[in-house]
Amino acid sequence: MNPLLKVREAFQNGILPKKEYSLIIKRFPNVVSGISRIEKASGVDFPIAYVEPSITISSSGTNSFEYGILFARTIPVVAKNTLEVVIQISAPLVAYGLKGTIHAILAHEFLHYLELMRKISNMELISDETSANLFENVYADSERLFEPRAVFSDKTLLLHITKKFPSGFRDYKLEDKVIKYWIEKNLPTTKITLDTNVTKLPPDLISKMRLAPSLISKIESFELKASKLRKKRLY
Repeated sequence: MNPLLKVREAFQNGILPKKEYSLIIKRFPNVVSGISRIEKASGVDFPIAYVEPSITISSSGTNSFEYGILFARTIPVVAKNTLEVVIQISAPLVAYGLKGTIHAILAHEFLHYLELMRKISNMELISDETSANLFENVYADSERLFEPRAVFSDKTLLLHITKKFPSGFRDYKLEDKVIKYWIEKNLPTTKITLDTNVTKLPPDLISKMRLAPSLISKIESFELKASKLRKKRLY
């Protein structure tokens, strides 16, 4: 699929202003270079990715003043009795994020993708429950991920990840830009509650899914390396 198709349609339909559209197009090469970098550093193909012409805001509930900005999401999509996993990248991340930030977020979602593939290959995933509390959700999120050092060989990329995700992603300058130049201008915004941000997949569909042997082999090698890193840290 064309990763910028929905952005172009939003511009053509008058939903996205020309200024923001042009900025997204201009800065999209940062996404392309990030994907290439992740593939080279991991030896695994990046899943399907596209730019969503909106920003997603999550909250603990409809009356809550506590909210978080989701710059990207890993989403399993069921269509015609088949399962695809796609990475949804928010347009404001592309428009306002620094190159290193974009690469770190893409790498973070890639780790989610690998963990999802691991669970599917082991028939572990029936539903991926999400805490309804944003603070708790930060830790639940980190528990679902592979150890980055077990996956990536790129030291600079690892540095970006560890700086941006010490305990949940925070980039105050980026968040301020998104609030000022996107949300406060009433540009496309999707609001969700954390209890709806849950992955639920039919067991029969998971059982039919066949992962490439090369991907399973890589995931097993990442697990082995992660186990060695944990032991090294303990002893």
